[in-house]
Amino acid sequence: MMRVLLDTNVVLDYLLARDPFAQIATEILLAAENVEFEPFVSAITPVNLYYIARKLRGDAEARKAVKGLLAICQIAITDRAILFDALALPMKDYEDAVQTASARAVSLDAIVTRNLDDYANADFSILTPAEFLTQLRVLKSQDDN
Repeated sequence: MMRVLLDTNVVLDYLLARDPFAQIATEILLAAENVEFEPFVSAITPVNLYYIARKLRGDAEARKAVKGLLAICQIAITDRAILFDALALPMKDYEDAVQTASARAVSLDAIVTRNLDDYANADFSILTPAEFLTQLRVLKSQDDN
């Protein structure tokens, strides 16, 4: 079973119904709920989700969104060592570097993001949401045969 880290932007697209990205993000999260792959997020994702959702929808909705995310996703390790590892990665954005270091630490298969440029220097498999769904469908059809 494929093990992937969902970038914060994919989670936000789904939970905040951000067009035009919401439909594919919904497909990904439904596949996660149906245990078609093993979903992870970095420890920073629920925090960012809460912060943004609270501003847009209030505290109660933000807490509900975080609870829903935690119900279906595992948390990739984010500790002191990961934060130091992220500083050493040749990436422009520290948040993305933290997500990459977290994914590497738990030996995930890929990171799913729609911001490929943010991960340009990552030494890790980076997939767009569409690429990920295509790979997931191929793997599922192979399992069905």
